[in-house]
Amino acid sequence: MEKVPMTRDGFVQLEVELKRLRTEERPAIIRAIADAREHGDLSENAEYHAAKERQSFIEGRMAELDDIISRADVIDISKLSGDVIRFGATVVLADEDTDEESTYCIVGSHESDAAAGRLSITSPLGRALIGKTIGDSVEVTTPRGSKSYEVVKIDYNA
Repeated sequence: MEKVPMTRDGFVQLEVELKRLRTEERPAIIRAIADAREHGDLSENAEYHAAKERQSFIEGRMAELDDIISRADVIDISKLSGDVIRFGATVVLADEDTDEESTYCIVGSHESDAAAGRLSITSPLGRALIGKTIGDSVEVTTPRGSKSYEVVKIDYNA
């Protein structure tokens, strides 16, 4: 069983989502199905079919969250330090073409959000950054073409 690395915050967010699905969404959809059944013929009841589809989605997501949480390897970033990029590092990169700087925190794939600066450790850029130090150049092939970055700063306290 493969462990899933994640931060404490990412783990808590998954637990909160699972609790919400179990305590709010699931009971609400059960009520919606019961209400739709009262309308008669189920074969032509769009509300019933929509509610059953939503129930299927909720049950699937809960199973997925249970699996992820059971395999979680929660890493305490506050105890990490050093000048080599690893999971949990906050990294400042400079685009070698434009000198534009970007800041990313290397996190688990289930908590990544590039727009919010949370870069998955399994993404092409995340994988390329692991093991690099300040001053290293990183080249990554993206859907928009090849990009080169220079590592400007590495921080584990951000």
